[in-house]
Amino acid sequence: MNLHKLDARRLLCPLPVIRTQDKVKQLQTGDELEVTSTDPGVMQDIPTWCRINGHQILETQQQNNDYIIRLKVGE
Repeated sequence: MNLHKLDARRLLCPLPVIRTQDKVKQLQTGDELEVTSTDPGVMQDIPTWCRINGHQILETQQQNNDYIIRLKVGE
């Protein structure tokens, strides 16, 4: 398992989801990706995208103006 990070700050919907999708394509099954965004919409959009595409949300949190989502890449 490798942990990767994606900085999607200052991007508005749907760009954080598109960047997440592009990054996940480069990763291996079981890898983890931590996405940091300033768009509160990611708290719904990325979990929905993960559910549709077979990835698992491990953690969501908000720190000041950052929304952080950690996901595990599925098959």
